[in-house]
Amino acid sequence: MSSRLSGSSRSASLSHAVAAALFAGALLAGCSPSQQPTTGTAAPIEDTAPAPAPAPSTGDTVGGDGSEIRLDALTESDLKEADLSGELACSFSTGGAAPILYATGVVASDEAAQGVVKVAGYVERIGAPGGFDGILDDPTFTGQGKTIEIALTGPAEGGGESPPRPATLTYQRADGASRTFDGRWQCGP
Repeated sequence: MSSRLSGSSRSASLSHAVAAALFAGALLAGCSPSQQPTTGTAAPIEDTAPAPAPAPSTGDTVGGDGSEIRLDALTESDLKEADLSGELACSFSTGGAAPILYATGVVASDEAAQGVVKVAGYVERIGAPGGFDGILDDPTFTGQGKTIEIALTGPAEGGGESPPRPATLTYQRADGASRTFDGRWQCGP
């Protein structure tokens, strides 16, 4: 009977060892890139690890309460009513449309730059530290319940005194929602 128990114990130990090896192999497979054949007729190797969530595409609202972030083009009337002070301005626009963010500031000033965005039809004020100089390169604007980051993504396009630069605008709402827009950042007179 003792030889039977030791055989049973060995079988159980062997089963545990095989299970542990399979589990470790599965973990390693999940951490390494999946290898797909590039030629031939062999079937692709299937990855048993769950696929990671796709990165949000530009233009999609992610997170928050699920409601869409919508920024509308600012009209001349919107800018006139905002009555922003400052000697020079910067704006962010998508495509050839009117700007969706407009800000002004005083050169060489510690006074915050002032700006506006039109969120779902409502014009809202924003600000950024450092006057006009503070909004030239990669500024961050804040306002009630929002943070807006401009990130320059390339060199100026074209010539002249104030050529536009490719950039992204990322709007972050207080509830954790965010949306990124591709466009152009242009500053000057």
